[in-house]
Amino acid sequence: MPTKHEIEIGGRTLSIETGLLAPQAHGAAVIRYGDTMILVTAVMGGIREGMDFFPLTIEYEERLYAVGRIPGSFFRREGRPTTEATLAARLTDRPLRPRFPKGMRNEVQVISTILSVDHVNQPDIMTIIGASAALSISQIPFNGPVAATRMGYIDGELVVNPTFEELTRSKLDLTIAGARDAIIMIESGAKEVSEEIILDALQMGQETNVKIIELQDKLIAEIGKPKVEVKVAEATDPDLLSKVEAIAKAGLEGVIDRGEGRGERNEGTKAVEEKVFEALAEEWGRPAVAKAFDDVLKKVVRSKILYEKKRPDGRSLTEVRELSSQVGLLPRTHGSALFQRGETQILTVATLGPRALEQRLDGLSPEDTKRYIHHYNFPPYSTGEARRMGTGRREIGHGALAERALAPVIPDESEFPYAFRLVSEALSSNGSTSMGSVCGSTMSLMDAGVPIKAPVSGVAMGLMTDADGNFQVLTDIQGVEDFMGDMDFKVAGTAEGITALQMDIKASGISMDVFRTALAQAKEGRLHILKHMLETIAAPRPELNENAPRMTRIQIPVDKIGAVIGPGGKTIRGIVEATGATVDIENDGMVTIGSSDAESADAAIRMVEGLTKDVEVGQRYTGKVTRLMNFGAFVEMLPGKEGLVHISELATTRVGSVEEVVKMGDELEVMVIEVDRMGRVNLSHRAILEGADPEKVKASAGGGGGGGGDRDRRPSGGDRDRRPR
Repeated sequence: MPTKHEIEIGGRTLSIETGLLAPQAHGAAVIRYGDTMILVTAVMGGIREGMDFFPLTIEYEERLYAVGRIPGSFFRREGRPTTEATLAARLTDRPLRPRFPKGMRNEVQVISTILSVDHVNQPDIMTIIGASAALSISQIPFNGPVAATRMGYIDGELVVNPTFEELTRSKLDLTIAGARDAIIMIESGAKEVSEEIILDALQMGQETNVKIIELQDKLIAEIGKPKVEVKVAEATDPDLLSKVEAIAKAGLEGVIDRGEGRGERNEGTKAVEEKVFEALAEEWGRPAVAKAFDDVLKKVVRSKILYEKKRPDGRSLTEVRELSSQVGLLPRTHGSALFQRGETQILTVATLGPRALEQRLDGLSPEDTKRYIHHYNFPPYSTGEARRMGTGRREIGHGALAERALAPVIPDESEFPYAFRLVSEALSSNGSTSMGSVCGSTMSLMDAGVPIKAPVSGVAMGLMTDADGNFQVLTDIQGVEDFMGDMDFKVAGTAEGITALQMDIKASGISMDVFRTALAQAKEGRLHILKHMLETIAAPRPELNENAPRMTRIQIPVDKIGAVIGPGGKTIRGIVEATGATVDIENDGMVTIGSSDAESADAAIRMVEGLTKDVEVGQRYTGKVTRLMNFGAFVEMLPGKEGLVHISELATTRVGSVEEVVKMGDELEVMVIEVDRMGRVNLSHRAILEGADPEKVKASAGGGGGGGGDRDRRPSGGDRDRRPR
């Protein structure tokens, strides 16, 4: 029989139901919030031979039927996961993974299938809740439940689980995942929000998480299955651990006390390890000794930081590594910056383009386009390795974080009508390449001449804790501190406030005291980094890079859009072909023209304006002869707009036939001498030849406004030889 429990969160009903769908899964839950519904299943398999890590797989399956759409692909079937789906899967993975037994090697697969989306309630946080419920009621070992809440900040008030529409007005988009007693994961974008607001949002979000966990408790109490015993990786033999520590501890402490760089420190550590191998490998086996040595190394590093405040590279706990940066490295790009912090080196390149090149989205979000994109690459040479290349979840996640950090400072489209692509290349990695990408992105945009609202910097914070509640927060963590520590907390922002947060932990949870310390310390760190960046480039270049396209915006009347586009797009294609510029038209009549040079842009602007402005008597044009008739020649003054040059207006003397003066395709300079009641345009080449005064021509036509008379009336009046004076 189905079992269902519900609770009110943020003024809307959140329900969890199990027992109706997916009965053969080890755990299954349908979570509903408004009209957004998700089926989450959990299944555990066996242990694959040789597995030395926990094979947890999180799948986030978008189904376009959930929003009543048919996929746009050739096969009309969903393809590989979208960026949004990949990020949602990562968001689910991060709070779940630390809650499984340490050393577990059984394969576990969690699949979230998005069944219905109402574009009010966002499915990503629901997936975390549904996954927790499915795992908690199953026989799969899982230290749950956990829950997730999104916090907004609108008009000075914190809002629990803001809707899609509310988020467009919110200064904060903060997702908090937590267990009953502590916060486990944070993901956030913000519009220069203070540390105090962040802390208040964390407190309120975690209180909501506890309510959702209590809802899951009811399900567990009714239908939860007993957890099965699973084989976990064997712990290091205590006797071996003791022997390794006796040999290695003093040497490892000496290596850390010297405070050397990564290379020298690795050599010193390797020398100590070889001594241990010589003494113990024959008796215990090299793999077992290597694992025990790693355990001792971790213990020594953590102890030195916790109780002596000594970091492996000799820095103080709040000290940022040595910084260096430069801009304008790449001569043919629109903007480039090289940012280095310690041994982490990032090259970021900015490219600008017309709005037509913005990214098209084919997911479940109400947004269907994106004009600002950040891509992140992590090649194997950045860590001195040779491995398979490709774009995985790490690359997508790091790119999204850097993108989120700068989103609040990107100029509005109305001010700067460009699409942006930033690409960050991690050339060398020893901790926090994502925050290096934030710094590189800021400087590359400034180098390109993009008028960003404020520069953004970022720093990664670490944590060491013990069983007694002691802790130390570390500023600007390097690889070894990340690997051996309890937290990776990335903070990005301007001088005025935070723009992005991301936190993952290996501990059971993080207290508010830790958050308070970490945020305060991070502010000092990122302001220090920002000061360095501004010494390299103090403000955006006053002019766009010479290689960047020039984008110009003009407003045309909405009722003239059709005239610019033309039948089947013929007219606008003609403008593009004739000028080499790009032309994009919005539904409100805003026209964006892009080109690599001012001449092409000016030509396109003239053509668009010519098509959209009413023709007035006295205006001059250079057009192409498109048709020849016995009584005159038709001239295309503007794309799609013709006028008649009567035979009497072709020359200053009498003309026997039209062909005596012009041929098809000839260019002819003409003046408008009449626009009749039907909007037909009469032109004169004779007026150009005689240097006619436009104002006098207007006056003779009755003020230049639309005139009168039929098509065959001689526009200048009088006999055939009368000329405008």
